[in-house]
Amino acid sequence: MSTATHARPRFRLPSGMALINWLCGGWTALIFIFLYLPILLLIVYSFNKSDLSVVWTGFTFDWYRSLWHNETLTDALKNSLIIAGVTTVLSVLLGTGGAWLLHRYRFPALKTVTTLIFVPMVIPEIIMGVSLLILFSVIADPLNNWLAHFTESEFGLGYATVIIAHTTFCFPFVLVAVQARLTGMDPFLEEAALDLGASPLKAFLLVLVPYLLPAIISGALMAFTLSMDEYIVTLFTSGPESQTLPLKVFGMAKKGLDPSLNAISTVFILATSVLVVLAEMVRKINR
Repeated sequence: MSTATHARPRFRLPSGMALINWLCGGWTALIFIFLYLPILLLIVYSFNKSDLSVVWTGFTFDWYRSLWHNETLTDALKNSLIIAGVTTVLSVLLGTGGAWLLHRYRFPALKTVTTLIFVPMVIPEIIMGVSLLILFSVIADPLNNWLAHFTESEFGLGYATVIIAHTTFCFPFVLVAVQARLTGMDPFLEEAALDLGASPLKAFLLVLVPYLLPAIISGALMAFTLSMDEYIVTLFTSGPESQTLPLKVFGMAKKGLDPSLNAISTVFILATSVLVVLAEMVRKINR
């Protein structure tokens, strides 16, 4: 009877391009762990029963229940929702109208105007915040002198300045999404509507807007997410009564570790992630 044995295959280290792919994959995994492990720990410890965020003593939902009774955070959340809602509406109007005008009309300064519109998307946030603060400070006195003839209210840092600042860097995202949709539009679509008796306004509202709706929704979700999450620009342009949730959370974090911060941060992360996923889904439909 033969007693032939089969040698076990030896493990061989990858070489050549396989080694490069293996190293790049490992490095990418480490980067993802470095980026997302703190967020995962924050979510886990938001269910920690202990008052100390670094010591696990048991599972609880108490910190989430206590959020509803924290007037400081709920007021800040209301401010964030109001500012983000108004910013989204203004961004959709400016972004959709601007994209259509840039697509429809050609003029000598088209490239210059397009470049200026995209500047808020790439400029550092601290530079934008400081520049907007200087702008609001410069126009405050002349504007208040003019408003004194009509009303007793004064222009200052508050809801209006935060909304203006957020709209400045949010509406280009809507414009980009709508422009991408307009690129694939049939140029005879509007002409067909006009030939059938529709006015230019009706052709835009009843034909073009439904066609652009996926891009508008995608841009609106992105604008809402950016406005809700913005901290640096808001820090320079907000007043005492217009403090948003990111400002309040950062202020509480400087005082020390608070389990409520883990809970509100988890809610904020999940809500932002849902909005980003929805925006990405709509953007894929838009293609």
